[in-house]
Amino acid sequence: MRGRTWLGAALVLGAQLRALWLAAAVEVHTAKEVVAVNGTNQRLKCTFSSSSPVSQQLSVSWNFQPEDLSSHEPVFYYLKEPYKPPSGRFKERVTWDGNIERNDVSIIIWNLQPSDNGTFTCQVTNWPDVYGTIGEVRLRVVQKVNFSEIHFLAVAIGSASVLMIIVVTAVIICRQHRRKARDKRIEVADTEL
Repeated sequence: MRGRTWLGAALVLGAQLRALWLAAAVEVHTAKEVVAVNGTNQRLKCTFSSSSPVSQQLSVSWNFQPEDLSSHEPVFYYLKEPYKPPSGRFKERVTWDGNIERNDVSIIIWNLQPSDNGTFTCQVTNWPDVYGTIGEVRLRVVQKVNFSEIHFLAVAIGSASVLMIIVVTAVIICRQHRRKARDKRIEVADTEL
C-alpha cells in the first residue's frame, strides 16, 4: 500500500511541476502591424520577458510568411551571436539591432520592397524556458510618392506663393500712389486758395 501512496504523490508532484514549467514560458512582444515606404529601412521590434535569467543558450529565430502564403522563409537567427541568412530574399538585407541584456531581439530589414509584404515571426527560447508565445509583425510596404508628384506640388505651392506676393506688392504700390496723388491735389488746392 505504501508503494501506491508514493506513486500517487509522485504523480501529483509531477503534474504540479509540469504546470509550473508551462507557467514559466517566454513571453514575446511585437508591434502587430508596421507600415513602411518602399525603398526604406524598417526596424522590426521584438522584446521578450522570461521567468528565468537570460542564459547563454538563449536563441532567437525570425521567419517570414509572404502574403501569398507560400512557404516560410528564415530571416535571421541568434545563438550567442547573430547569424545572417546565407541565401534567400533577405540575404545582405537584414541586420541585428537587438540587445540581449535589455531583452530586445529586434532586427532591421534594409531596402524594403513590395515583395516583403507579409508576416514576420519572432520566437525566443531561453533555457529552461523553451516554451512560449511567438511574436508576429505584419509588414505592409507602401509605394512612395514619385518625385514628379512632389515636384509638381512644390512648383504649385511656390507659384501660388509668388503670385500672392506680387498681388500684395501691387496693392501696396497702388495705395501709396493714390495717397501721393491725393496729397498732391490737396497741396495744389491749398496753394491756389
